[in-house]
Amino acid sequence: MREMPVTDRPRERLRALGPQALSVPELLVMVFGSGSGRHSVLASAQLVYEQCGGSLGRLAAMPAAALTRVPGVGAARAASVQAALELGRRMAGEAREAGAPLRGPRDVAAVFAPRLQDAPVEEFHVAILDAQHRLERDVLITRGLLDASLVHPREVFREAIAERAAAVILVHNHPSGDPTPSAEDRAVTAQLVAAGRLLDIPVHDHIIVGRGRYVSFAEAGLL
Repeated sequence: MREMPVTDRPRERLRALGPQALSVPELLVMVFGSGSGRHSVLASAQLVYEQCGGSLGRLAAMPAAALTRVPGVGAARAASVQAALELGRRMAGEAREAGAPLRGPRDVAAVFAPRLQDAPVEEFHVAILDAQHRLERDVLITRGLLDASLVHPREVFREAIAERAAAVILVHNHPSGDPTPSAEDRAVTAQLVAAGRLLDIPVHDHIIVGRGRYVSFAEAGLL
């Protein structure tokens, strides 16, 4: 970095032109901070970008152990990258107007997909809705492999009952990127829909989030 003209350095370019003018490796340099040791910070950033095939989605899904295998990227830099990408996910999740009703699967996907489509493991969430179909709370039920014994009606509906929910929507992701429902997905959904009928808290939909796409059980006629 010291060999570069001052005006070509990422920090100076950001100050002069704004962050939108920087390439992804240059932005990674800013996340990494100052360089040290045998490896150029820009070279390390370029290697990280090559490792993920130029895809920020793949970079977001890379575990810390994979990042630290890149020369010049230690545990602190890997943590900084993961934190920066998580901030991006959360900002994307807040993009929807606060208090706007969830009128269909597309609205639900707009809230959950930015956080879930690149998650490295399955997460099962329950969206608790009020009478106007507004999202009251997002409750994480389990993180890991989806299993009917873990996604028990007791855990799913406990918060919904406490919040006096008008309805719920089930949401989970497939880390493979393919949102096609599995036999286990269908079994869990049937169990929870039946429990919701008994509790008078209808399950309006189950959305499975994949990479860049989703499947709605309601749209597919699977509820």
